Amino acid sequence: MSEVKKSIDLHGVVCPLNFVKTKLALEELAAGERLEVVLDEGDAMLNVPRSLKEEGHKIIKVTPEGEVYRIIVEKGV
Repeated sequence: MSEVKKSIDLHGVVCPLNFVKTKLALEELAAGERLEVVLDEGDAMLNVPRSLKEEGHKIIKVTPEGEVYRIIVEKGV
């Protein structure tokens, strides 16, 4: 399993800024590398993973941790 290359905490960051920050972090990675993102439950968890999938990235794992979620995203080609 591929190691997480970078981690960002977007707890408290509102939509769509959390998606923008996630995209910027992914731009620093090569295809196939993984990013860990911490998101709030609710709109952030609904919108960010869906938007990432639409852009060709792969959601590897989603872990709930109280009021936040930790997601692992693998950068698409």
